[in-house]
Amino acid sequence: MTDLRKTVETFWATAEARDWAAFENTLAEDVVYTLPQTRERISGRERYVRFNREYPADWHLRIERIVAEPGQVVSWIHFTVGLEEMYGISFFTGDEHGRIAAVTDFWPEPYEPPAGREHLVERY
Repeated sequence: MTDLRKTVETFWATAEARDWAAFENTLAEDVVYTLPQTRERISGRERYVRFNREYPADWHLRIERIVAEPGQVVSWIHFTVGLEEMYGISFFTGDEHGRIAAVTDFWPEPYEPPAGREHLVERY
């Protein structure tokens, strides 16, 4: 079995480079991409590559951290679109060939914390 962590590292590197042919090679033919926050799902490699290729604006990403175990990888990425910055958490599942079979993305929105806990926290 191919190392899924390396596949995910290649997935992000080729996405950042806009190398869609290499990006496509990281994916299983029947890959499923899920966005729980918007309740969207994309099935199939061709549609998922097109979704990424057609994403609007000038975006960039960098990997903050990857945690991996056999067949499963979680990545934390820093993502920018123009001047907007955000962090994403992606859960990957691999197939028997070490390709990505499923991706579930979470894009949490930053928000101000509720009042009353200032004595417990340090803001950064």
